[in-house]
Amino acid sequence: MINETDSILVFEYFTASGEKEKSIISEAEELIFALLDDLSDFNVDLVINKSYEDKVKDFNNVNPILIDENIVDWLEGNAADFKNAIFIAAEMDNALYNITRILEENNVKTYTSSAEACFKTSNKFETYNALPMDIPQPRSFKFKIDPKGYWKRAIENLHEKWQSEDPLTPLKLIIKPLIGVDCENIVIINDIGDLSYDLEEIFPPGSRIIVQEYIVGTDISVSLISDGQKAVPISLNEQFVSIGNAEGTYFGGKIPYESKYQDEAFEIATKAVEAIDGIKGFVGVDLLINADEKDVYSVYLLEINSRFTTPYVGLRKICNFNIGKSIVELIDGKASIDDLDTSLNGKVEFIKSADSLDIRRL
Repeated sequence: MINETDSILVFEYFTASGEKEKSIISEAEELIFALLDDLSDFNVDLVINKSYEDKVKDFNNVNPILIDENIVDWLEGNAADFKNAIFIAAEMDNALYNITRILEENNVKTYTSSAEACFKTSNKFETYNALPMDIPQPRSFKFKIDPKGYWKRAIENLHEKWQSEDPLTPLKLIIKPLIGVDCENIVIINDIGDLSYDLEEIFPPGSRIIVQEYIVGTDISVSLISDGQKAVPISLNEQFVSIGNAEGTYFGGKIPYESKYQDEAFEIATKAVEAIDGIKGFVGVDLLINADEKDVYSVYLLEINSRFTTPYVGLRKICNFNIGKSIVELIDGKASIDDLDTSLNGKVEFIKSADSLDIRRL
């Protein structure tokens, strides 16, 4: 447990590593400064790029550690100097898993998911296989884009097999990177005849992809908090997602989202998070409300994000407890997850643009 004299190592991947792309860094800044606000009652060792020196001076509880290198490289040499850590990173280039692994190997207590849990949830096919059969998921298959082009025939064969099970309903496919974030490089195949070798422009030979049946519906997510044993849903969120034939884009959301399927979505998300050992802290689960009301399932699980996700910056403005502080206290055993007041006070919307993340109460 954290003593009053102990500190927590805190960082966010992009703001620590010196990322300059505004479309990336605007969201990263909102996330890390929101977390710092939540942790105002703790002593914080903040690792951040030197360019942020002036922005962190106003935090009385923060000891800034200014670096000018990639955070993963810095952790390799310095993680052993710390006892506790809470951080923000995404699955891109396995950063989430690699950072957690380094911290664990240096006996740093983390208030985020374990390395093994990060590995399982970062890899979409690992997640698909790890979850119980009674959690509805789109049918999925893993492929490798081989240099000789055999992948194309393999996907055509899969489509033929799945289509034969319901020949009267045209089958669409969705193709995603095995490890990816924010709808990046998502391709919709409306007709199998449209499948071409042009796909290699997005997924070059050697890439690993997941192919799923495409289900039409409403994109939603559930934000949860977990103490490592029990997970509690905080909110149902609308996701602003645009998916065309070429690529998908995530550009924000609204909290809360009102739906008659809320209880079902909460139940699926909670069961999924609790089914994978080591998930803890703030968690996001992406789901889909099926547009076909005749289908057996109304809600499908798409993926688990065992990390801080964008809804955190909006949710903390309308929830009735301090999310960051509660994570530390729950995992330290100083609070009970059953005592959290998960009611919300108002509505909030957050929109990603080219160079900003705009958050406003509704």
